[in-house]
Amino acid sequence: MDKRGFLGEFLGTFVLVLFGCSCVACAVLFGEYVSIFQVGLTWGIAVTLAVYLTRYLSCAHLNPAVSVAMVVAGRMKARKLPLYLLAQMLGAILAGFVLYGLFSGSIANYEALHGITRGTAASIDTARMFGEFYPNPGDSVAVASLPLAMAAEGFGTFLLALFIFCLTEGCNVGRPTEPLQPLFIGLTVASIIFFVAPLTQAGLNPARDLGPRIVAMICGWGRAALPDQAGGWFWVYVLAPVIGSSLAALSFKYVIEPVMTRKENNNCECNK
Repeated sequence: MDKRGFLGEFLGTFVLVLFGCSCVACAVLFGEYVSIFQVGLTWGIAVTLAVYLTRYLSCAHLNPAVSVAMVVAGRMKARKLPLYLLAQMLGAILAGFVLYGLFSGSIANYEALHGITRGTAASIDTARMFGEFYPNPGDSVAVASLPLAMAAEGFGTFLLALFIFCLTEGCNVGRPTEPLQPLFIGLTVASIIFFVAPLTQAGLNPARDLGPRIVAMICGWGRAALPDQAGGWFWVYVLAPVIGSSLAALSFKYVIEPVMTRKENNNCECNK
């Protein structure tokens, strides 16, 4: 068992989900982080810190969709995938329980003040602190059908995975230096959130969505913690990100990387 890899993915996903979901909780309960810019930037900082914290323990994927993409691209052995996925899910679930433990009193007070009965459709207002919903319950203008929500999450994760590949590829002469790569990955996450979040809350990470959602279901929201009755929690927030990241891996491996590594490219000095 790769204990270092397990610890890195568990700890990094825990930190990412805890910091990110906490900012959503503060926005819902206390009216803080009133703009999408603030929420997106906080998530970007959470990703950056989590990667810096764990990149020398594991590969710092912190996202099942990214781990799958690394296997598809040949950057990680498939035998490591189950361990990474388990660590990521456990880290996200623990973060969900810690989040609930910290804010359970405030959540109950908010529900009492607003006449919300936990487990009813109205309790989506507080369930969205844990798992995502489409269209975003916090935006009265947004319209997002199941196919559109899948496209948004898939495209957003496609961009995330593609940037990760390009920002870390040795033959990309425009990449940031290694110490700065986590910062640029965090900025990528923030930038994607800015345009996807109004539609789907921008999950982009099956563990980040499913882990806290399971906690919400256990802690009284039940089926109200699910975004619809059509399996949207799976189609939108699990399958679509995995498809998007896998397409990014194939695009990078078979289209972008060969161009980067062509011998006639005098700007690229790679070990062949």
